Amino acid sequence: MTWEHVRAYDFGMAWGKARAWARRHAAVIDAVFAVLFVGLFFMGYFFGDKDHGPGPGPGPGFAVADSAPVHVIAGATALFVLAMRRRWPERLLILDTAVSVGVMAATGYRHPLLIVAWLIVAYTFARRTNRGRAWLVAGVCIAAMYLAAGVFGAGGWLAPDNFGVAAWSIAVVAIGDATRSRRAYIDSVEERARRAEATREEEARRRVAEERLRIARELHDVVAHHIAVINVQAGAAAHVLRTRPEAVGPALAHIRRAADTVMQELGSVVGVLRGEDELDEPTEPTRGLARLAELLDSFAAAGLQVEHRQSGTARDLPAVVDLAAYRIVQESLTNAQKYGTGRAQLAITYAPESIRIDVGNAIDEGAKTNGSGYGLVGMRERAAATGGTVTAGAVDGRFDVHAELPATVKETS
Repeated sequence: MTWEHVRAYDFGMAWGKARAWARRHAAVIDAVFAVLFVGLFFMGYFFGDKDHGPGPGPGPGFAVADSAPVHVIAGATALFVLAMRRRWPERLLILDTAVSVGVMAATGYRHPLLIVAWLIVAYTFARRTNRGRAWLVAGVCIAAMYLAAGVFGAGGWLAPDNFGVAAWSIAVVAIGDATRSRRAYIDSVEERARRAEATREEEARRRVAEERLRIARELHDVVAHHIAVINVQAGAAAHVLRTRPEAVGPALAHIRRAADTVMQELGSVVGVLRGEDELDEPTEPTRGLARLAELLDSFAAAGLQVEHRQSGTARDLPAVVDLAAYRIVQESLTNAQKYGTGRAQLAITYAPESIRIDVGNAIDEGAKTNGSGYGLVGMRERAAATGGTVTAGAVDGRFDVHAELPATVKETS
């Protein structure tokens, strides 16, 4: 960061603090400004050049009779409206107009302090109200002062200072209205930016939640199947250890292969959590029905006999559909192995616009069915993510799973 950037940053911080302090002490600042402004005005008015027309003031049309009561009224009015202009801008604008008209009617001249105070209050009023209200109230006040000058003033209706004061008044109201519009536009832009930031944060949280759910499904699918294989083979090894020690070797080999597979797949799933700078290449394996034969072999090794039949011509599927189909088959056969009688039926049908999966097995009445149910939830969520459906349930001693997934992924708006 350069020295210029540091200085700009420090100046911005100081300016922001000053503005915040000014907003907190607006009433005090307005009161001090009113006292200084009125005091300096009268000092310049009475001690300035007095060779510009009648009265002690600066020139025709802006001079008033040398009357102490008029100056007191004008000074008190200006002091009050300037000090309180942020609190009641509309009422104080009308008050200043009424006093100005009264002074014009009594002396035939405008009091310059009241005119300047009117312009300041009019600007504040135009900034703090809507456009229609600002122009309605300010227009009536300008018209009232112009009529009073025409009726009571020495120059009559067509005096140049009448048009000048009216023009300045209109210009100040226009500037105040333009400032209000610009401030409203900036506020709306900032509000949209805040909403956009909030939306981005909400979207990020939603994506994090979806990713966590996806990873949880992946971990469940990976672990549940292979742990079931390990469990079955460990039970078989324990059973044959004393009676047929020579049969323990194949069971332990299956356990080792299943454990290795679990470790590899866990590493692949957890790998998606790593940063891009931590991996040279993505390690998540490609899951799909192309690995169905390998999956069926692993179940066969674990003691589950699967009758597999396929209808239609196998074809490449969208990645999300292919992965969902693989995981649904894996979870269904894992449940069949846990709670079934050792046999299951798998049917995969390739239709023109969809792929249908049917898995069924007889229920082993003696099997413990205290599962968490996350597997069925995961299957339904995977199918829903592709625009498909999954139905599962037990009927007449059988548990059947039916899934239908589209051949193409539906676009979401």
